Amino acid sequence: MRRAILLVLDSVGIGGAEDADQFGDAGADTLGHIAEACAQGGGDRPGLRSGRLYLPNLDRLGLGLAATASVGAPIPPLGYEDAVEGRWGYGVETSKGKDTPSGHWEIAGVPVTFDWGYFPDTVPSFPASLTGALIREAGLPGILGDRHASGTEIIKELGAAHLRTGKPICYTSADSVFQIAAHEEAFGLDRLYEVCLVARRLCDPLNIGRVIARPFLGHDADDFKRTANRRDYAVPPPEPTLCDRAVEAGRRVVGVGKIADIFAHRGITEVVKGPDDDALFTASLDALRTLGDGDLMFINLVEFDSLYGHRRDVAGYAGALEAFDRRLPELEAALEPGDLVMITADHGNDPTWRGTDHTREHVPILVFGPDVGGGAIGRRDTFADMGETIAAHLGLAPGRHGTSFL
Repeated sequence: MRRAILLVLDSVGIGGAEDADQFGDAGADTLGHIAEACAQGGGDRPGLRSGRLYLPNLDRLGLGLAATASVGAPIPPLGYEDAVEGRWGYGVETSKGKDTPSGHWEIAGVPVTFDWGYFPDTVPSFPASLTGALIREAGLPGILGDRHASGTEIIKELGAAHLRTGKPICYTSADSVFQIAAHEEAFGLDRLYEVCLVARRLCDPLNIGRVIARPFLGHDADDFKRTANRRDYAVPPPEPTLCDRAVEAGRRVVGVGKIADIFAHRGITEVVKGPDDDALFTASLDALRTLGDGDLMFINLVEFDSLYGHRRDVAGYAGALEAFDRRLPELEAALEPGDLVMITADHGNDPTWRGTDHTREHVPILVFGPDVGGGAIGRRDTFADMGETIAAHLGLAPGRHGTSFL
């Protein structure tokens, strides 16, 4: 039986991108800087912790070697000291952005060769014509925000005003994105989704990659909290991805987490959701038991990025990595002969970096399974090599970009 599991640890970059200076990210290194901060302890820096970053299972599969190869210098030890058991290397992004769709589409075999539209880091950020049309066509009393912001911080700041006025909170970032936050009960989840559909249509001429619904609950700034009912309204990929090709060949493609949203629900036969990454991992193990020959499961675990990277929470990011590492043997134990697992990332989000945005970095590529063996796969000059490797494993026809490394 040949099945494939493609698992994206959202934002777990490993530094070294040669074009990082073009994005203001020269020197960013998500994994390396987290490992260094843990090894150094808290000291004068609030929020850090004492004790090394301990990822023995990921390290056993080659994570430390991949990170060292990416930046050209060793990172602090991650806890495994024997011969590496997996195939390991690192991927170089060729897409023009450092955002979620660009990274995932390229992993699935379709690099982004065009320029996304972006909103300027000004106040207001959005064109008056856009906000005016959104207010008019969605029947809104107005909007709040209208600037670049961290999602959690702007909800804390403006959530009470939103409850008082009924105006949704609209904000953006360095990504090609228009985000709308609203109270799930007071404003209404269905109404939020309807407003996002209007915004999606209005953002199309501006080439904005995603409109994101960001529902939250709570009564005041001390307890406002985003819920699991986020929904992304993304433009579809410009050509068939690995997912499309698998579905065309009659295979099941199970999208876990926000995968279906990232691909505009194209090339996805089933969707698995959950309230957090731990629940998504459990649900993935359950779904794996149902996969048949030739099927693909595509997983995104977002909390590394959403809870810790954007919030610049080094200790939280380290803890989330260690929590995933502890559960990784459960996935290994559930594999059957012929299965292939590929662990990677879509971009970086260095929690030690300035600002709150993604960082341009290489990503790890760790491949394992009962029949995969160990050894280096080296530098891959496009993320698309990952998609083509999965396609070859599943017996699918090759795509237009990338080459298989197995």
